[in-house]
Amino acid sequence: MNQTQSAILGSFVYPSAGGMMPASTIGEIDTIVQQLHGHKDKWGGESIKNRLCYLETMIHDFSALADQWVEQVTSAERIGADDYAIGIECMAGPYSVLRNLQGLKRALIEIQAGGVPKVPGPVITRTNKQVSAQVFPQTFYDQVLFSGYRVEVWMEPGITLEDLPKTQALAYSQSVPSGKVALVLGAGNLPGIPVTDVLDKLFVQNQVVLLKMNPVNDYIGPLLNLGFHCLIEAGYMQIVYGGAKEGAYLCQHPLVDEVFITGSDKTFDTIVFGPGELGARRKAERQPLLKKNVSGELGNVTPVTIVPGKWNQEDLDYQTENLVSWITTHASCACNTPRVIILHAEWKQRAAFLDALRRIYSRTPLRFAYYPGSQQRYQSYLDAHANAEQIGEPKEGQLPWTIVTDINIQNRTDICFTTEAFCSVVAVAMISASSVPEYLERAVVFSNETLWGTLAAGMVVHPNSMKDPEVKVAVETAIEQLRYGTIGINCSAGLSWVLMTTPWGAFPGGNIYDIQSGNSFVHNTLMFSKPQKTVIYAKFRETPKPIAFVSRGKVLRQMAPLLVDLMTSPNIWKLPRILRTAIA
Repeated sequence: MNQTQSAILGSFVYPSAGGMMPASTIGEIDTIVQQLHGHKDKWGGESIKNRLCYLETMIHDFSALADQWVEQVTSAERIGADDYAIGIECMAGPYSVLRNLQGLKRALIEIQAGGVPKVPGPVITRTNKQVSAQVFPQTFYDQVLFSGYRVEVWMEPGITLEDLPKTQALAYSQSVPSGKVALVLGAGNLPGIPVTDVLDKLFVQNQVVLLKMNPVNDYIGPLLNLGFHCLIEAGYMQIVYGGAKEGAYLCQHPLVDEVFITGSDKTFDTIVFGPGELGARRKAERQPLLKKNVSGELGNVTPVTIVPGKWNQEDLDYQTENLVSWITTHASCACNTPRVIILHAEWKQRAAFLDALRRIYSRTPLRFAYYPGSQQRYQSYLDAHANAEQIGEPKEGQLPWTIVTDINIQNRTDICFTTEAFCSVVAVAMISASSVPEYLERAVVFSNETLWGTLAAGMVVHPNSMKDPEVKVAVETAIEQLRYGTIGINCSAGLSWVLMTTPWGAFPGGNIYDIQSGNSFVHNTLMFSKPQKTVIYAKFRETPKPIAFVSRGKVLRQMAPLLVDLMTSPNIWKLPRILRTAIA
């Protein structure tokens, strides 16, 4: 191991000292990297016909593994057999992976026919001169199952309507593609993340991939080997295991061309610059230790802005359950989990909103704090905010749902504003203003300038509020000015991660010297190269409630396998059973 590798060795901030799988040896790693290097140009020249065959095979294989996948995750995260979270794990795992595979398949067919993937909805130039493309619903099944949802991708300023097709599928427009070996350092929370990261590198960026599993969830690796077996056998993808030693060696391996990480910004910094004070000095002097391209998706302190209005009790109950369902997903260990709820201090229903939030929390089962370090992180929030409200009676290994309300929004160094919790804590920030438009303007500045990260944000607004012309303009301006890669209106921004059609990543502008939420997009099956943000629009209230709501856990457990089956082999005759289950 050379000096540079030794410097990086201490930089990998894995939450766990070791995983369930034995670490790959240096000899095994060298052999695998050499094999991938030998196939990188061949992959670049693979025909679309062959790529479609690989996708078809993976659709079949990952579908066959769905039940085992969910069983392994629920066991590892200690989710009970009747827990509402089982269906969520199925949707974030097998279902999302299959959506990704089907989306890539559709994109390649369209590239074969017309050169670029087709945008399914209107493409317009907005009043601010930005081009936006409606990318969802994409299929008839989306229209039926996601009725009322609309998703737009806004492009970076300067892209015109005429330019847009030229920014798509760039890897497929090269006459002589140059191959690369990409190292993907897998996320430790959701096992679906490394799978879709790998698919993006292979099919959108045209690179062969070495996936190093995170020790936290490396138990799923053998299943992923089965799901990816066609690409592994062809020499285009491999999986290895290990911790800091193996990760450091791989990052510096001369045959690894690029590195992608889903994880911590601190891990990113130490990979690029090295650990400790010396690494901080290198960063300050703009002298990276690792010279190759390093990209990633690195988390966020996610804000959700509540637009005040006249809400009835059903509105309050619905929207607080909407929030709690989003917050509690994956035991609050996801990069898009709401961390700060922003409220107008003068809203007459502010107290009623908080009471409804507490009430929904009180009937939401607690989760085992499965992610290593969650207990310690949770204690750091209690140390900073001794008056935090704890809801629920935790059993051993669980954490109570916790609301922090004693927040001074002028204190920009508050842990709630600077640190992604990855535990069961949400803060409430009160912003005073003389009007709703002024409140929204201040909420945007607070979100953009005080809260750490640029990955995801949310906004909740009643349709009656949008009937006020001044409020309508203020809401639309806020959406335009929020510097986040995904913004969910009346819904979880995390839906963008599930859909796969949409780019998922930080707002553009991050670089290795101020990385925050990252510097790239994944998923993105329409293969845009210049997206700025994704905006998801949902109804304020749906009937019945969305299946991701905590109160509909039983329905989601029943529906999730049906949705996996539909995504495996779409068939209109499968819809009646799914719809009957949904309205049960």
